[in-house]
Amino acid sequence: MSPVTSQTVWTLVGNEPFLSTYNGSFLQTTYPALQNIQSALIKAGLSSQVKVTIPLNADVYGSSSEKPSDGDFRTDIKDLMVAIVKFLSDNGGSFTVNIYPFISLHNDPNFPVDFAFFDGYSAAINDNGKIYQNVLDANHDTLVWALQKNGFGNLSIIIGEIGWPTDGDKSATVELAQRFNQGFMSRFNAETGTPMRPGPMDVYLFSLIDEDHKSILPGNFERHWGIFYFDGSPKYQLKLGSNSNGLVPATNVRYLAKKWCVLSSSANLQDPQLAPSVSYACENGDCTSLGYGSSCENLDARGNISYAFNSYYQISNQLDSACRFPNLSAITDQDPSVENCKFRIMIQAESPANIGSGAGAGAGAGYLKKPHGLMMMVMMLLLSLTTMVL
Repeated sequence: MSPVTSQTVWTLVGNEPFLSTYNGSFLQTTYPALQNIQSALIKAGLSSQVKVTIPLNADVYGSSSEKPSDGDFRTDIKDLMVAIVKFLSDNGGSFTVNIYPFISLHNDPNFPVDFAFFDGYSAAINDNGKIYQNVLDANHDTLVWALQKNGFGNLSIIIGEIGWPTDGDKSATVELAQRFNQGFMSRFNAETGTPMRPGPMDVYLFSLIDEDHKSILPGNFERHWGIFYFDGSPKYQLKLGSNSNGLVPATNVRYLAKKWCVLSSSANLQDPQLAPSVSYACENGDCTSLGYGSSCENLDARGNISYAFNSYYQISNQLDSACRFPNLSAITDQDPSVENCKFRIMIQAESPANIGSGAGAGAGAGYLKKPHGLMMMVMMLLLSLTTMVL
């Protein structure tokens, strides 16, 4: 969604390298990498067609108050940020930032919910006559002020990512995602802009489809930003343009057989192999819908275990060997889904002749094999199971 730079090709250097959670791991390498890529483009004669930028998180700047006009770059990286901004300006680049109002709501239990959306906020911020009724405008213009204070008030801005997840957190729901994304799209199509920069914006909606490779270190919601499920079915109705009739589901999608791997009815919850089996299933599958506030939070202990087993089984393309947890698992043709908690069936990623052959099993859906931060979630899940059993 780029009315300004739709014909420009961008090379992205890194992704949010200065997140405070990285503890400065990329402070010494990001700027040299940016310079090297630019030098390579110049040598190849492509610098006029291909531009460089760094997708940055919105925590590289901030305001000392609630007003955007008090914005500036983060003190610990200010010199580095000014150097990067100057380089981008000198080479015709843009400042790229990922803005997520959801994160504000996720990180602060006292954050005003309505301020994250676009349908009105009663306690709007008045910044010297400029009125801010949503996080996007306030965050964006805090960056504008930071650029302006450091001599780069005319540098173009790209919002590299904006969106709302649908699972993995109490605020990550289909209803809230539809509310946010539809409100954003309506605002984008109206070319309202922000108080400091009215007019069309250069923005990229995130994301098309869920990404089960993503690290869940920031939270379980990280795997659920898509407006489509992995099978190409829309999660909710969303009109992308004024003439849009909404999202269109993928066609001719082939699913595997209607069978699920679940905890056997004869399984003992005190079995010593239960904990390592669930841990293995979650490590090689995806259990991010089982946490507090998620779509499957109301499952009992046996339901949690069944969900974990089935996730691994489906990701493994329903290989028989993927449902052989000793004395614990069984295959059923009865759908164990409960209300909003769906035990999904995997789609066919290869030709029917190759499904279940073992070659590339589980690769079709692109699930993460060893996700960062997953073991913490598994331990919490097992702790909750133990509590329920006791």
